Amino acid sequence: MRILIVNPNTTASMTATVADSAARVANSGTQIEAVTSSMGPVSIEGYYDEVFAVPGLLVELAKGEKAGADAAIIACFDDTGLDAARALANIPVIGICEAALSATAFIAQRFTIVTTMERSRLPLEHLVHRYGMSGRCKVRAADIPVLSLEDPTSNARERLRLEIALALKEDKAEAIVLGCAGMADLTAELRAEFGVPVVDGVAAAVKQAEMLVALGLSTAKNGAYATPVNKLYAGLLEGFAPSRLATR
Repeated sequence: MRILIVNPNTTASMTATVADSAARVANSGTQIEAVTSSMGPVSIEGYYDEVFAVPGLLVELAKGEKAGADAAIIACFDDTGLDAARALANIPVIGICEAALSATAFIAQRFTIVTTMERSRLPLEHLVHRYGMSGRCKVRAADIPVLSLEDPTSNARERLRLEIALALKEDKAEAIVLGCAGMADLTAELRAEFGVPVVDGVAAAVKQAEMLVALGLSTAKNGAYATPVNKLYAGLLEGFAPSRLATR
């Protein structure tokens, strides 16, 4: 089984963090291929970045499916471009926010997402509502830039810990969901430190991707995720016409 993981930002070191998290939980027969988008923002923090991350994501998804991937994961907690990706691809495509929330719902009645920037909090609240978890899940922002998680001289990890502590005390959270793919390498130590389940969306998505492939399931193509209508695209987006980017 081959699982493609696309980091829709252009920071390769974050892709390496994601790949390591995925490899730790993947079955022995699962091959993980983690790729970095070749175009777009270096990090995704808010609606504007999201929009410009989608083209590069779709290019890598199309290449990965053509190369034989059995499932794909979008390694951004905003589930960047998820609907477009599901329409384009013929393989299952999983967003790490949806994966994390669905996994956490099995083990806790009340839980909190702790994400990076305040500007990312409201988009995640919209996703929580979309996935039917508004009555069970709150969203907090530690107000740390995404890339500061990789900077050992920053206080990003300490601020993340402080926000988790507040979630446990004020939200009465029974579990914590890490609201950024760049936090994946912190899962084990945060579980040990706080004594509650801490869920990484990348790991959750890998196990869900393996399940869907094993069950022979893929995205329905007779409705919202139908293959895009073949038409011309103009200007800089000419190469994104469905016939040009088709995965088959």
